[in-house]
Amino acid sequence: MNTLEDLYTFVDLAKANRKYPESTANNLKSALKIFEKDLNAGEIKSLHLIETNIDGIFRTVVINNKDKSIGSLNTYKARLIRVINDFKRYGQDPAKIQNWTAKPRNSTPLSIKKDKQDKEKINLSDSHHTPVHKIELALNKDSIATIIVPKGINREDIKAIKSVLDSLVSDK
Repeated sequence: MNTLEDLYTFVDLAKANRKYPESTANNLKSALKIFEKDLNAGEIKSLHLIETNIDGIFRTVVINNKDKSIGSLNTYKARLIRVINDFKRYGQDPAKIQNWTAKPRNSTPLSIKKDKQDKEKINLSDSHHTPVHKIELALNKDSIATIIVPKGINREDIKAIKSVLDSLVSDK
């Protein structure tokens, strides 16, 4: 019989085999811990009972976790269901985990670091509060041009911008 402990082991195995990124594995384990506190002895020993009683278990989890939002608790419930389904699909037969094609990660530690650096740069530049005009033009049904110019722009700067724009025109 499959138990809650089997889910913890499966998450670790999936993480070690790069089927779950570390953050996903941690999120899934957090969901298991939240629900584990409100499972009875029979449910802890049977994933089938957890699936059968999920609505009742969820009500108990909501009642016992008043400090958490219902949105967060719904997310934990979805994670629990996800890990049970993944376990049923890939965890019961070790050969199946080898054929599991994990979804590609949307972010890596390097891209997260770069995003954070970019965000800091944006925040720094925003702190100057330079007044600007932002002009959006619908060019055709598929194109929009956005022009951002500082307030108080002079004629020489406008001439330079016009020259650049004129150079972009393609004569077809």
